[in-house]
Amino acid sequence: MLAISAFRRFATTNVSRTMAPLTITLNDGKQIPWLGFGTGTALYGKNATESVRVAIANGITHLDGAQLYGNEDTLGEGIVASGKSRSELYVTTKLGKVPEGKTVRDTLVESLKKLRLDYVDLFLIHMPIHHEGRLKAVWKEFEGIQKEGLAKSIGVSNFRVKDFEEVLDGATIIPAVNQLEYHPYVYKASLPVLELQKKHNIVTESYGGLTPIVRHKGGPVDPVLSTIRARLEKDTGKTVSEGQVLGLWLRAQGVVEVTTSSKEERVKEYVSTQDLPELTAEEVEAISEAGSTVHHRAFVRTVHR
Repeated sequence: MLAISAFRRFATTNVSRTMAPLTITLNDGKQIPWLGFGTGTALYGKNATESVRVAIANGITHLDGAQLYGNEDTLGEGIVASGKSRSELYVTTKLGKVPEGKTVRDTLVESLKKLRLDYVDLFLIHMPIHHEGRLKAVWKEFEGIQKEGLAKSIGVSNFRVKDFEEVLDGATIIPAVNQLEYHPYVYKASLPVLELQKKHNIVTESYGGLTPIVRHKGGPVDPVLSTIRARLEKDTGKTVSEGQVLGLWLRAQGVVEVTTSSKEERVKEYVSTQDLPELTAEEVEAISEAGSTVHHRAFVRTVHR
């Protein structure tokens, strides 16, 4: 019953369905598109120009980069190639390790040059383990960056409860988001940090959300996804994938989905998820409960030890 009772605590959602694309309201009042296209994972260290252009051409406006991905320059090239105006896009980058003699601001200015932008919509601390003993000081620099307008919103990634406790002590700006690996097989382990985030109205962004079907196939979530997929296909008359069901599970919780693909047909599938109806509360609970019987983390395991 843990998964069910926990779901009821976290099931409140602030996803707006009055406009396309779907958006979620952050604790600073700004809007973040529910669906994001990431330039890590399959694109890590690779030229992302064409993938970004294709993603934008198919309706994705939220682009998620990072200094550590090593391809901010080609993310910027993809943005230029898309022909979209800056105001139509939502761009994220993340802080990597701060080189000796540099400030956090210095690294963001370099990122902005690569991205060919004057500001990012969201700037995140990527890895708390890269700033051990300095998280509070780093966050103070982030607060200054937001006040200067170089980042419209600021947040964190891969944060645990203890990382939040360090940053929140003395913070004048609460992180707007925490981007972390989030899917049914880490749902139970994520409950403590989700509880803290709910207290401060911090939105969860999920990466690795398709792990149950691409990295841990054959687990207890599979039959639940299959049953829900069949129900949705019957009700809508559309072809629905199990990946889309996982996306709807995230959406039901008010969780931003950041995903990626080098295949245009997969990008179109992600975008069309926004037009599918909601899962029922019972369906969301069933996925959460099945996922809670297994623990499988695919990324950044050292952070969560």
